Order: sequence, then C-alpha cells, then structure tokens
Amino acid sequence: MSSQSNTKIIATMKAFSIPLLLGVATALVWANIAPENYSELFGRGTTLHFISNDVFMVFFFGLAAADITRSALPGGSLYPPSRAINPLFATLGGILGPVAVFFLYIYCTGATGFEQGWAIPTATDIAIAWAIARLAFGNTHPAVSFLLLLAIVDDAIGLVIIAVFYPDGNIQPYYLLLLIVAIAIAWLLRRNNVSNYWFYLILPGSISWIGLYLSHLHPALALVPIVPFMPTKLKPRKTTEATESSNINVLHLFEENLRVPIEFGLFIFALVNAGAPISNIGHPTWAILIALCLGKPLGVFIIGFFADKVGFRIPEGMSYKNLLLTGFISGIGLTVALFISDVAFRGETSNVVGNSAKMGALLSLLIAPIVLIVVKLRKKSP
Repeated sequence: MSSQSNTKIIATMKAFSIPLLLGVATALVWANIAPENYSELFGRGTTLHFISNDVFMVFFFGLAAADITRSALPGGSLYPPSRAINPLFATLGGILGPVAVFFLYIYCTGATGFEQGWAIPTATDIAIAWAIARLAFGNTHPAVSFLLLLAIVDDAIGLVIIAVFYPDGNIQPYYLLLLIVAIAIAWLLRRNNVSNYWFYLILPGSISWIGLYLSHLHPALALVPIVPFMPTKLKPRKTTEATESSNINVLHLFEENLRVPIEFGLFIFALVNAGAPISNIGHPTWAILIALCLGKPLGVFIIGFFADKVGFRIPEGMSYKNLLLTGFISGIGLTVALFISDVAFRGETSNVVGNSAKMGALLSLLIAPIVLIVVKLRKKSP
C-alpha cells in the first residue's frame, strides 16, 4: 500500500473519529461479555485508567486549549469578538438547556441519587459533531463554523466546570501556588523565544500537573493554562538564522504533531471509559440522554434565535432551520461527557450509577444517523 493511500486512510479515520468509535464499540462488547475481566483491567484505580484519564487526557485537553487559543487570534472564529456573539449566546443556551431538562426530569420522575451528573449533558464532542455537520451541511456552509465555535467554547466551559465542581476530595489550595510557578515558567519560555513545544510540556506542564494533583483538582487540566503561552510567531532577532526562525508557529506545531497520535489514543480512552453494562440503563441514562437530545437543541435554538432578534445576527447564509439542526448535532456528547461521568461518580458505590450515566452519553451517538436521515429526506422533498 502506497504512502499516499496510508495518508488518506489516516485522514479519513481522524475526520470521522474512527478510533474513538472503535474504542466505544470494543468497550461495550467487552464490558457486557466479561464485565469482571473488563473492570479488573480498566476499572478506576487500575494503571490503564490512570494513564488514560490522568495522563493521556492532559494532552487531549491541551489540544482543546490550543483550539480555543487559535480561535481567539486574528483570523480565528472568535476574532473579532463581534463575529462570535451569536454563537456564544447559543453556547450558553447549550449549557443551560440540558441542565434545566436534566433537573426537570428528576423533578418529574422523583428519581434521585445521580444529581451530581448534571454537567454530563453540557458537553459536545467536537470531532464527531464537526464530522456530522460537514456531512449534513457541506464543508463550506456557515453552520459548520458556527457549530465548531459552539463546540470549542462548550469544551472551554466544560474545563471550568470540571475544575470548579468536581474536585477529587477536599481542595488543598496552597498547592495551587505551583500553577503560578508553572505559568511564570511558561511566560519566561515564551519571552525567550523557546521554539520547541516540548519545553512547555515537560517543564511548566509537569509542575502544573503536580500542583493540580496535590490540590485535588483534576490533573488532566494541567496544560490548559500553559498552552496559551506557546508562541504563534517568535520575535525576530538580529542574526539571520534567528530571523528565519521567527516564522515558527510553536502552537501550530504542537497541534500538528500531536493531533493524530491523540486522535488514535482516543481508542484507549474510549476502551477504558465507555465500558458500561447495558443492564445498568436506568434513570441517569434517560435523564442525560433526554437532556442532550432535547435540552441541547432547544437551548441552542431559543437563545440563538432571541440573540438574532435583538441584533446579534446568526451568520449570513444560515437559517433558523439550520440553527435548530445545529443544536441537535451539538447534542452528541461523547468524549468530554464520558470524562465528566468518570469524575462525577467516584467510588465503588457509584459504579452502577456512573455506568448508567455513561450509557446516556453513549446513546447520544444515535443523534448522528437521525440528523443525516432528516437532512436526506429534506433534500428529497419538493
């Protein structure tokens, strides 16, 4: 097989999150055929669980931070801020809508014991939602950029929610001083034109990880305050060699070099986190699934609609039907939703509830084929 064919296969697998979906399928089959073996290998407290959720996810959220940073730069979807106002309002709706529906479900059914999972349906899976949006609208449709911006900001809010609402035990705030040290080192690296992103990952990144771990905040967020310091263009110096290197975009190199390994690493993340016995389907499943399938699109549409009416226009070429469809696509919550499920339900007594919550996040994948069928039927209708 030629290298060109290999490149095309890798690009296709990355574009449609094939490793992540394969990991989900493998985990579900494994957890339902051999649940004890699955739990022994991948359960909370195992080496693979630690590597996946406390180490690998550091780089995943680092890429999310890079996406947010790049979007805020000139030419990005968050720049100038006026372009992003309607999607930002819609994102707010996409957070509040599912939370409201989640608690409405609890109120109407009287089911309790899983209230701490309220943040799970606020998440949107960037990669899968973006792929479905491109299939539904076409690559150049403004709704695709709208959804990408919504998903990026959604993940940014998700990072804040994880840090603030899901600490691992009592917070030890004095260890957070290590984060200040890490940020200072990252600033010094940037100021001194350090062009190798590994210096940012190993030096301040490691200190940030230790500070978060010891303070009982989730260490997966370690690179979030570090990545924005990676230069997008080094300052030119006097020598010819240094002047030539001034065009190096360290942030871009970080994204370019790590995105493919991280996309394929999501197979392991899904294998470790998506293994939920189908027998655990229950109230947490339905609360989260309904919040994603109903709360997300309603929140995105209602807030986006009213923002448009008061003058913060949706992108030119995008209709209200597109806005509603975008809301439904944003209800696909997988990667970050699974991660929040894991941190929301800790401890042996929470395994059944946590697995039930994960099933809600996993079943949100059904939104994808439903959206594509609706789009196909709309195109066929006169």
